[in-house]
Amino acid sequence: MFLFFFLFLFFFINPSQQTTSLSLSFPLTSLSLTTNTTSKMLYTSQLFSSSSSRKPNNSTLNKTTVPSYNYKFSFKYSMALIVNLPIGTPPQTQQMVLDTGSQLSWIQCQKKQPPTASFNPSLSSTFSNLPCTHPLCKPRIPDFTLPTSCDQNRLCHYSYFYADGTYAEGNLVREKFTFSRSVSTPPLILGCATESTDPRGILGMNLGRLSFAHQSRITKFSYCVPTRQSQTQTRPGLSPTGSFYLGNNPNSKWFKYIGMVNFSPRQRMPNLDPLAYTIPMQGIRIAGKKLNISPAVFRADAGGSGQTMIDSGSEFSYFVGEAYDKVREVVVKAVGPRIKNGYVYGGVADMCFDSKNAIEIGRLIGEMVFEFEKGVEIVIPKERVLADVGGGVHCVGIGSSDKLGAASNIIGNFHQQNLWVEFDLVNRRVGFGKDDCSRLGK
Repeated sequence: MFLFFFLFLFFFINPSQQTTSLSLSFPLTSLSLTTNTTSKMLYTSQLFSSSSSRKPNNSTLNKTTVPSYNYKFSFKYSMALIVNLPIGTPPQTQQMVLDTGSQLSWIQCQKKQPPTASFNPSLSSTFSNLPCTHPLCKPRIPDFTLPTSCDQNRLCHYSYFYADGTYAEGNLVREKFTFSRSVSTPPLILGCATESTDPRGILGMNLGRLSFAHQSRITKFSYCVPTRQSQTQTRPGLSPTGSFYLGNNPNSKWFKYIGMVNFSPRQRMPNLDPLAYTIPMQGIRIAGKKLNISPAVFRADAGGSGQTMIDSGSEFSYFVGEAYDKVREVVVKAVGPRIKNGYVYGGVADMCFDSKNAIEIGRLIGEMVFEFEKGVEIVIPKERVLADVGGGVHCVGIGSSDKLGAASNIIGNFHQQNLWVEFDLVNRRVGFGKDDCSRLGK
């Protein structure tokens, strides 16, 4: 079972910005899902190839004047960050997974009962379908690999498949996100799903041209994930609350920044995701000792394997074989026979233990640190090294990307607890700052 976050809306004017910027806050409550969606945000194919990773060209976007964004959202932590966003005119609130690892945003347009009410296009005056003649509906263009076709009404139909077998399909449409009477995005291209295996939509936030981040022209966004509750401690209404900002974050003055790793538009590497937020990882420490892993393991090689990306849509972190094996070696040495032999969580994580020993095992393993350039670190205290995966089992929150079928290193949201993560799109950098994220939502 995994907890999800829901956001409820209230508005307040940011005094420093007056009427040109609004700050919106959406507190959330948590629900549980029965399906394992650990690898859900990893796609079997990308919307755009490396040719689309060039610097965004705003001339291709709608020319509508948009006030600067400075919005705040709050959420409660679990496996995925789900925000309730106002879409259409008048706005209809839609639940969407905040995912920095994917591009196309999509909403539910099928008939569903609350609490996951779907979007009703007939109630919005700004909704429109993309016809088959639209350039994005021509699958032969060089940088578009999303399967599209013409439906019986000559509308652009899409199918979006995930690595774990889940999918969403429907029509590509245009619609606004309406934050207030005076502030809205331009009409954005979205998926309007009429069939899906997930009850909620996706807010795609990667570097692609179809992402919400690019289409809405925001310059930066950030979130702070509070500490996750054990499943045995979870009670309705008691989940800790974190925050999500669109635009400037008042806490950013003490963030530590590292530049994103940039790739040439001409680089076509089969195992590279050029639209991901790739960051320069250097190494791993456990219990104060640096593991004997070459920094080259965390960098993309000639074929693109080994890039390190930060992904809000992935629960666990994943490392390629050489790094994962080193981590497992240290963990096995520290905990001895307590490991559950033969147990593999989600097909990717085999450092698991009976929950009754979790506190002791966390102490034995010790603090874990992910090292990046410029001395930036993500510190995981020994109390949070293990994740409660249900069924009386706790696992180290790290999986093997080789078993996942990926060739990348991925920093998931489990290792982003009590940490601000800011994506500065203009300066192409990622900022980190420690905080008590649960306190921020109060």
